[in-house]
Amino acid sequence: MNTDGQRDAERLHCLVTGASGYIGGRLVPELLEAGHRVRCLARSPGKLRDHPWAQDAETVGGDVTDAASVAAAMRGIDVAYYLVHALAGGSGFEDTDRRAARTFAEQAHAAGVRRIVYLGGLAPGGVPERELSPHLRSRAEVGRIFLEAPVPATVLRAAVVIGSGSASFEMLRYLTERLPVMVTPSWVHTRIQPIAVRDVLRYLVGSATMPDDVDRAFDIGGPDILTYREMMRRYAAVAGLRRRLIVPVPVLTPGLSSHWIGLVTPVPASLARPLTESLRHEVVCHEHDIARYVPDAPGHPLPFDEALALALRKVREAQVATRWSSAALPGAPSDPLPTDPDWAGGSLYQDQRRLLVGASREALWKVIEGIGGDNGWYSFPLAWAVRGWLDRFVGGVGLRRGRRDAEHLRVGDSLDFWRVEEIEPGRLLRLRAEMRLPGLAWLEMYAETDAEGRTRYRQRALFHPRGLLGHVYWWSVSPFHAVVFGGMARNITQAAAKGMSARRATSSPTASGTPPPGGASGSGTHSTASRHQE
Repeated sequence: MNTDGQRDAERLHCLVTGASGYIGGRLVPELLEAGHRVRCLARSPGKLRDHPWAQDAETVGGDVTDAASVAAAMRGIDVAYYLVHALAGGSGFEDTDRRAARTFAEQAHAAGVRRIVYLGGLAPGGVPERELSPHLRSRAEVGRIFLEAPVPATVLRAAVVIGSGSASFEMLRYLTERLPVMVTPSWVHTRIQPIAVRDVLRYLVGSATMPDDVDRAFDIGGPDILTYREMMRRYAAVAGLRRRLIVPVPVLTPGLSSHWIGLVTPVPASLARPLTESLRHEVVCHEHDIARYVPDAPGHPLPFDEALALALRKVREAQVATRWSSAALPGAPSDPLPTDPDWAGGSLYQDQRRLLVGASREALWKVIEGIGGDNGWYSFPLAWAVRGWLDRFVGGVGLRRGRRDAEHLRVGDSLDFWRVEEIEPGRLLRLRAEMRLPGLAWLEMYAETDAEGRTRYRQRALFHPRGLLGHVYWWSVSPFHAVVFGGMARNITQAAAKGMSARRATSSPTASGTPPPGGASGSGTHSTASRHQE
């Protein structure tokens, strides 16, 4: 067995599953910074292409439920991180989690992996497993599968994770900011031990170098134990808001709570439900043994108020590395755009617009890449708002997910009820719809130059119907395309022309002829990811 000093000095080869998700996307650069090699297993490797760390890590395609792809990904691996969960409801998600965990453990053993590291949920003490929410029960079972497997495992159990972009933080943030007077469920009195995402990542990285004889679960949490009501009031204080009036009522069940959260916050009901169900019971740490192997630096774990302040600063400075919506939500369509025009898979309806633009391609691209979120969709606002409300009503994500970054996009980013499927900087943005539809839909926006050297905007909406209802849907909404898609095309080109004119009016060359900063040649360099997570 290696000594601690030998292991600490060793450069390990780590496999990370869930790298397109909230925690996984932040763990990869932390492992790289610690000197380890990283391989990512992803169902859609292309979604990781634009991450700042993509060139420093290896990415392979596969799925944790497929033994062959897991076996291939495990070759030469020392430490395997399991950061995936089937968060959806439905009768099959617990079985999917169970099968995936067993497959992962079996293939890790066959490949000679030294350690499995798993991030699960903090379970309430003294509560029989059968009484836990399906979400917590499944996470507890996955942890048990890893601990019973031959490969030594580190199972980290956390409650609420506080960090910019986390689902728990977004839920807390929007509930507190939007509702100065709140009628809340009874679970606001539940005691919780939140933890900063920075500390979660520190424990995950440190787990890689644990001695081989460590094979156990660890509770991880911050220094504060609070009720959810106290968390909301402390958020208001940290954010500089007036004191919130909170009135708990017993009639809001977890199901009703999830729909209430879905109406007020960007977190859809399908994700809010497992979060709220997990708050029915007290979730506090019963030990802090993790500190024996991953010593706490001064000031760590971070206090709740400091974790909030760091998260808010990242949001306000637009430095959110990953969001809860980084991973595709369960049930969202994931089929890539069919090859066209020779696609033989059935009907593929499309609405196409072309317009000349009185601006440079760079100015046009700036508008295209900035679409959505607070910038809107350059179309009939009420029509988009109604479509968002309808999507929320039937359990979809609606328009409230917004953007991760106000100016720049990368493949895999969520964008309101779309997801970035492809981006060719300066030329193409392709979005795949994640709203509830009787079919699959895409929206493409191009910045082009025609044969005469003029800037041209091309826009294409595509829809692949599913069954008769899909065809009925397309033809029922097609009369509104001139308003929605036609208006979008016109307004995007006008915004590009206005932006170009504004830049010309405000820029003036220096006496030496040096071009002004921020000219039409681009919008500046992309900021790199912050080294430290909040």
